Amino acid sequence: MAAIGSLLVTVLTSPLHAAEGTGALTVTELKQTILGEWTSIAPEVRPSAAKNPDGTLKPFYLKRDFVVLPDDAFELTITNFADPYGQVPLARIALKGHMEWRGDHPVAAGAQKVDFTADTAYVVTPLLQGFVDVLNKVAADGYETWEVGKPQSIFGKTFAPFGLAAGTNFKEYDLVYVAHDLLFWGARNVDGRGFDSEENRPTNLQIPLVRK
Repeated sequence: MAAIGSLLVTVLTSPLHAAEGTGALTVTELKQTILGEWTSIAPEVRPSAAKNPDGTLKPFYLKRDFVVLPDDAFELTITNFADPYGQVPLARIALKGHMEWRGDHPVAAGAQKVDFTADTAYVVTPLLQGFVDVLNKVAADGYETWEVGKPQSIFGKTFAPFGLAAGTNFKEYDLVYVAHDLLFWGARNVDGRGFDSEENRPTNLQIPLVRK
């Protein structure tokens, strides 16, 4: 099945396929096309920068819900899970901000480099007691006591678990591509590096989102 999935992504994202289909969208067309609500097809997996005792990368599992609004505004809700099938919710992360369009991305005809900045809101809601216990140890300063199901804003604050410093906005250097009414972002770097700089902007496509 992995081989079939790889082949499908290769076909969907090739410049030849785009040319034979509807053709590459302009930035204006792409902005209009992605307006609305999107969601993950199923729980997804990412490599993280953290490592297991044997040196292998720890996976983390998530589901995305993404809303694109006029004027390049977005709302993103990420639900993290402790298991690959999305049965044990770990935390919910809600971001609001704006997208900046940075030009063509070479991964496919019509793909665009896009920076996502959470410059409006950033809220974390722990959903599992084990995660609450960790937060109360490593993210206590400047916060109320963390509790299961209790959201707290980390916007503009220091939040060590996510590497955030006070007075800064979370930002990712990503990409956007649409094919067959599927919305693709960039795939996480295989070594777990985040998209925290232009040099770390993704070069391949993530599992797509579908319209709600």
